[in-house]
Amino acid sequence: MKKVALHNLGCKVNAYEVDMMQQSLVEKGYEIVPFDQKADVYIVNTCTVTNIADRKSRQMLHRAKQQNPEAVVVAVGCYVQTGQKTLETDASVDLAVGNNRKKDIAEILDRFLAERSAGGGAELICYDGKTLNGETVLDINHTYEYEEMQVKQTAEHTRAYIKIQDGCNQFCTYCAIPYARGRVRSRKAQDVLQEIRGMVEAGFREVVLTGIHISSYGIDFDPERWKAGESVELGTADRPEYSGESRLIDLVEQIACIPGLHRIRLGSLEPRIVTDETARRLAAIEQVCPHFHLSLQSGCDATLKRMNRKYTAEEYLRSVAALRLAFDHPAITTDVIVGFPGETEEEFETTKAFLEKVGFYEMHIFKYSKRTGTIAAGMKDQVPEQVKTARSSVLLELEKQQSEAFRRRYIGREAEVLLEEKVTIKGQEMYVGHTGDYVKVAVPAGEGMCENSIAKVKIRCFLTEDILM
Repeated sequence: MKKVALHNLGCKVNAYEVDMMQQSLVEKGYEIVPFDQKADVYIVNTCTVTNIADRKSRQMLHRAKQQNPEAVVVAVGCYVQTGQKTLETDASVDLAVGNNRKKDIAEILDRFLAERSAGGGAELICYDGKTLNGETVLDINHTYEYEEMQVKQTAEHTRAYIKIQDGCNQFCTYCAIPYARGRVRSRKAQDVLQEIRGMVEAGFREVVLTGIHISSYGIDFDPERWKAGESVELGTADRPEYSGESRLIDLVEQIACIPGLHRIRLGSLEPRIVTDETARRLAAIEQVCPHFHLSLQSGCDATLKRMNRKYTAEEYLRSVAALRLAFDHPAITTDVIVGFPGETEEEFETTKAFLEKVGFYEMHIFKYSKRTGTIAAGMKDQVPEQVKTARSSVLLELEKQQSEAFRRRYIGREAEVLLEEKVTIKGQEMYVGHTGDYVKVAVPAGEGMCENSIAKVKIRCFLTEDILM
């Protein structure tokens, strides 16, 4: 029995796909061991969202080869799609598998090991089945089918991440993900529902719908064939933004009909999908968590335009208002990039004022990282690193203040908490979990309590800086 160790870098989609790969390897008879142990095969699910992510991917691949020089080291995922030239000359990597072949990892590995045992070589496998040597890994003008997979168990114990789509058609100027993941392709509704039913039967109380750009879910479905869930080609038009209507809310309404499912949480949303109507439809679904991550990136229209974001700050604000009208004090979280090329001090102050106006529960603040091969990397007026650091510090302090204000509102109120794990905090045994809007709460361990149960509690105070009690 061959021992395989897996390591994941990057997003929740990658984490879901690691669960899927591990499941398929176990079914093929491989033994899974921790990544820091000696293994026959090391698989690194890579990330390429920034140049730093590329570097971390290379570091993990090299670390694997150092742990066992005789092992087969496999690079999988997004870095394979964008870093093929580097991989061709990287002696640490024995096998490269692209994003659209992850479901075939066990078969690919079997074939590679058989060929190596026979004394032959094995070609590097990529996204569309071609070799990396001299070939284009990803053709962004081609539409690939969704890579169907059914995950039966995840690394999480209470919350199951469900991948509903892959790819992105947005082509933001700072982002390489469309080149790594390809165009939007949506999963058939019946396959999503089947997987969630299995997760509920396995005991999961909450599912999180995730993908590369879930707001685009269903735009590749012909409306007349929606009920059958059959996908259709997007066509050959150059980088279409949308070819059809998003079916995300339709899917959520269907998921809500699954008996035994307590919570539905949505991954990152595009602001344009949140209208008064969609907010009302979501609010009518009891299981939907009032926690919405609306990607912003900048509160300045001029910066948004350079980023090729498809909305204005005012349109974003209307989406927030729609959610706050439909839900009672929903948690709104976001991402913000500081120091984007051309961002002046005035533009930064415009963004800061906008963030103060919105009032978020959490903000993820990122300093702009030049991504080789993107339009933004070649833009003039790159912002000096020390300026980016100073601006980031300002927004991190604002984030801290806004997050505390949001959580402080809970003190003295009752809330339902999904208990996730038993821990010891300040010498006391407690269960830690999250409310529907993802506020972290610690509950003193008591009789009848257990992981993966719902506790209705009255919140009294801050236990730590980021945990209520």
